[in-house]
Amino acid sequence: MAEPAKKPNALQQPLQPSPELAAVVGSAKLARGEVVSKMWEYIKKNNLQNPANKREILADAKLKPVFGGKDAVSMFEMNKHLAKHLS
Repeated sequence: MAEPAKKPNALQQPLQPSPELAAVVGSAKLARGEVVSKMWEYIKKNNLQNPANKREILADAKLKPVFGGKDAVSMFEMNKHLAKHLS
C-alpha cells in the first residue's frame, strides 16, 4: 500500500516572492529556506554585512524595498521582512 504523500512543512512550501524580493532571489517560487539561502548569498557577494556587527545587514538599493525602506536590519528582523514578501 502506498504511503500518503507527506505534506511539506512551512519551510518547504514553495512561495512566490514579491517583485521587490524577486529582484534579489529571482521570480521562481522558492521554499522559505531557499529564499533565506539566496539572501545570504547576495549579502555575502555584495559585502552587505556590517563589519563591526556581523548580525547587522546593510541594505543596498535592491534590499532597501525588501527591508521596508530601512538602511540596515538585524538578521532576525530580516526574516520578518522576508515573510511580508512571500505568498
